[in-house]
Amino acid sequence: MHEIAFKIGSLTVHWYGILVAAGFMAGYWTAMRRGLRDGLSPDNVADVVFWLLLGGIGGARALFVVTYWREEFADQPLSHIFATRTGFVFYGGLMGATLCGILFARWKRLPVWKLADALAPSVALGHALGRLGCFMTGCCHGRACDLPWAVHFPAEHATRGAGVHPTQLYEAGLNLGLYAALAWLYRRKKFDGQIFAIYLMAYAPVRALVEHFRGDYQPEKYTGALSPGQLVSIGIFAAGVTLFVWRRSKCDRTKSNPANVPTPA
Repeated sequence: MHEIAFKIGSLTVHWYGILVAAGFMAGYWTAMRRGLRDGLSPDNVADVVFWLLLGGIGGARALFVVTYWREEFADQPLSHIFATRTGFVFYGGLMGATLCGILFARWKRLPVWKLADALAPSVALGHALGRLGCFMTGCCHGRACDLPWAVHFPAEHATRGAGVHPTQLYEAGLNLGLYAALAWLYRRKKFDGQIFAIYLMAYAPVRALVEHFRGDYQPEKYTGALSPGQLVSIGIFAAGVTLFVWRRSKCDRTKSNPANVPTPA
């Protein structure tokens, strides 16, 4: 665990910030290149990415505050919500970014689902780099284990130096695999919205699996045997299935009735 990358005078630069920024830039560049296949201009992608960033940061922070209100914020001044540099929940960021992206694209009359497909693989790529930032910071850590690949954070860390699952690396590796699969599928997609829907359906079980090895949740955060992340994964998977079925059926109707001629009742 090495939180600090370097210092320049009084300025301290953290690995978390570097890797999150690198993930954002890698995601933006690959989405821009991918979007050209669907006739999306780089300017269109750049415009929507800006709003995705704002929605993602706001949503990620909001879900963290809601989840840990009692433990970290209830007895603190309101300004404490904005005072810490860590404390973000990916699912909150995904929901916030999706909402802002759809609203902005509708406002500007941009092709929502073409944009979503171009961006979906890049979300997985950016997330992989972001999880490396989590590893360097020591957050989102795993539960205790004695496996050969167990990692040991410093004694002052919450794990007290015990061997734990490197859950951040698990998720980073799985997200890289997901990025490669989605990028391959993108070149073979059958309808707009397909890749984003598959991303939702694929990431949900990835997250649920990694959550099984997490060790940073307090017992009261569980609902039965399910962690907060696993609960949200159920909803995300359902949303992906719903989107996939809806977009595929709409594509099928368009193919069967390309002139949009009303069919008899």
